[in-house]
Amino acid sequence: MLYPPIDPNERFRTRRAAARRRKRLRRALAIAVLLGVVAALGAGARLVGREQAPAPDAPLAAVAPALPAPVEGPRPLPLEIRGVHVSIGLASLPGKLEEYTALVDQGLTAIELDVKDESGHVGFVARGIPPLARRIGAAREAYDVRDAVREVRSRGLYLIGRVVVFEDPVLASARPELAVRRPDGSVWRDAAGLGWTNPYDRRVWKYNVDIAVAAARAGFDEIMFDYVRFPSDGEVGSAVFANPGRLGKRDVIPAFLRYATRRLRPYDVRLSAAVFGLSAARDLGIGQLPRRMAPYLDLIYPMTYPSHFGPGELGIENPTASPGETVRRALARFERRLAGHDVLVAPWVQDFSFATRYGLEEVRAQIEAARLSGAKGFLLWNAEGVYTEGALSPS
Repeated sequence: MLYPPIDPNERFRTRRAAARRRKRLRRALAIAVLLGVVAALGAGARLVGREQAPAPDAPLAAVAPALPAPVEGPRPLPLEIRGVHVSIGLASLPGKLEEYTALVDQGLTAIELDVKDESGHVGFVARGIPPLARRIGAAREAYDVRDAVREVRSRGLYLIGRVVVFEDPVLASARPELAVRRPDGSVWRDAAGLGWTNPYDRRVWKYNVDIAVAAARAGFDEIMFDYVRFPSDGEVGSAVFANPGRLGKRDVIPAFLRYATRRLRPYDVRLSAAVFGLSAARDLGIGQLPRRMAPYLDLIYPMTYPSHFGPGELGIENPTASPGETVRRALARFERRLAGHDVLVAPWVQDFSFATRYGLEEVRAQIEAARLSGAKGFLLWNAEGVYTEGALSPS
């Protein structure tokens, strides 16, 4: 099994109980302060005289702290995650998000909506979005986050917010001191010409987690970190990473996730990461080690797209032509690598054609392999947002 035979919400009930205890304590302190203020005002009024008594509401409103809002805790996970990827661009189109949520009639249980994408742009402007994101033009009101959350919740769907972390051409260009650099000091770019931010730089950590916190406060149920790794293509040998803390490359991503977990814990959201499908088979040299990431994650989403595996990988001559077997063997490696951890696994499923045409049969073969492997569910990926009819069926 890729996930433990326990209630997946147990850890969150424990966390929620602790949060409630803290809030009850804060509420009791707030009430004590309020009663003290009232008593002090009463004594002052008696001393000064009735004609000088303050208005009954104004002093209290100015002095008494607001009581914290109750925390409901994370919403339960679907019995099986059956979700689709929705980009910022698609979510910005009037009525488009509603088209995706209507897929609930075909078996949809979750929506993965981009919060921050590969271009470095943030899809909404809301409380908590870093001022820097606004100054450099990264944050824009592509979609109304309140309306989006309301729409997804009204359909009873689970909402995952994807935050692309270290690939960030906007921040890299605007703040070169935060970027991966070339030996001459210029911004390093990958094979697609995109700039990356430095995984060692804790200012980059804070920037991205601030965005994740804003999404959590807006009502997302889960934050998924993607591109939470070092760059893997282009002239990686010429990439220069400032590393003042001298953190080891294998330690960076777990350290970032530990920081993110600490920051996001008060908001009772689940934390997850998308990882390469081969990351459980061997060390890819990009800092993405599932076993070391697992202690800080609630779910891991392996990108087990058959088209991403080369000939002979996983012992399969042509992985693209064997979608079900490719996913089965890839997930078997995650099962072994994550043994002893209570992290859940749900693969990304290839719902697009690359070299080999993929239709319902190929998509369903991957899904069936995930189910037989004991995965918690799956997410369909298609960059254009066009999904195969019938793929989301619960059986």
